[in-house]
Amino acid sequence: MAGKALILVENLSVPFDRRVWQESLALRDAGWEVHVICPQGAKRDTEPYAEIDGVRIHRYPLKAATGGPLGYLREYGSALWHTYRLARRLGPIDVIHACNPPDLFFLIARLLKSRGARFLFDQHDLVPELYLSRFQRGQDFLYRLVCRLERATYRAADVVVATNESYREVALTRGGKRPEDVFVVRSAPAVERFHEVPPQPELRKGKPHLLCYLGVMGPQDGVDYALRALAKLRDEQNRTDWHAAFVGAGDAFDDMVRLARDLGLSDLVDFTGRIPDEDLLRYLSTADVCLSPDPLNPLNDVSTMNKVMEYMAMARPIVSFDLREAKVSAGEAAVYAPPNDESEFAKLIAMLLDDPEERRRIGAIGRERVAGPLSWENSRKSLLAAYEAARTR
Repeated sequence: MAGKALILVENLSVPFDRRVWQESLALRDAGWEVHVICPQGAKRDTEPYAEIDGVRIHRYPLKAATGGPLGYLREYGSALWHTYRLARRLGPIDVIHACNPPDLFFLIARLLKSRGARFLFDQHDLVPELYLSRFQRGQDFLYRLVCRLERATYRAADVVVATNESYREVALTRGGKRPEDVFVVRSAPAVERFHEVPPQPELRKGKPHLLCYLGVMGPQDGVDYALRALAKLRDEQNRTDWHAAFVGAGDAFDDMVRLARDLGLSDLVDFTGRIPDEDLLRYLSTADVCLSPDPLNPLNDVSTMNKVMEYMAMARPIVSFDLREAKVSAGEAAVYAPPNDESEFAKLIAMLLDDPEERRRIGAIGRERVAGPLSWENSRKSLLAAYEAARTR
């Protein structure tokens, strides 16, 4: 059933987008000719065109959004134009595989479907919930607009790929898709990429313990909750026997650096920005406790957090808020504070710092889950089944 696949992604470059890259390689290994259209990165993935491991990647320049929702409309309009410009050069396509956000690629998919392509919608985010959680503007005109775009995307899609069962339920109910047309392809780290290396004590900056956050730093990602919890760990739990590393970047990065300074945490917290894989492994191998501070909101409660899966792959214990999909992913590999309760979050960090045996036990549970039922191998099979279904629709 192999053919020519075109993957569209807007919010990250490739291969930096790990999920899209894993999907691309899985399709390549199954005999597909794989093309990807994505933005150019700022410091990596900067070439307009690259062929990497047999995957052909076409990139375009894109200026990140500023100035709130209208900034995103400008960004997405530019991305849509560049994606169409590059797609029309590639000739006949068998499957167009569009990753959101935004829910706009159905416009390009409709054009390609008129030429015989099938449309697979890979729903990375629930955009209406993302809008509510990020902008806190309520169900205004722009919220109603993103709901309409989501409905149009579902209608155009021959097959939907969901990242978890919560997203699948939305596709069946809100999207009106048939059960046989919706496949769960969970994001899962490649276990061969995440492997322990010797701990680096200097990363603890002279303290007995290292805490680590890994991931995007956007308004909805909860880095502010983590920082306030660390201030409570210091002030309410009387603990300063730790240093914390926040690894990653995002449009809230500068705000989080300022918040750490305002909370008096500058001597206890480092912000590394994005770092190479080898440095990431050093931090995670040294970390005693990893933080997943995503607050309860309409998006986070039903979303699978990549950082949780990556912490588990490194056999690291996790402190999380009690969110529906966080518990589905981590199970007993994490301890859970009541949603958005920073004091309880701090207490759980202190509890784990005091119990190395418990840290080892729940870390091992996480590694077993990622290597077993939540492995990428299971997701790969589901992805290929989705492609087979798309070809026969």
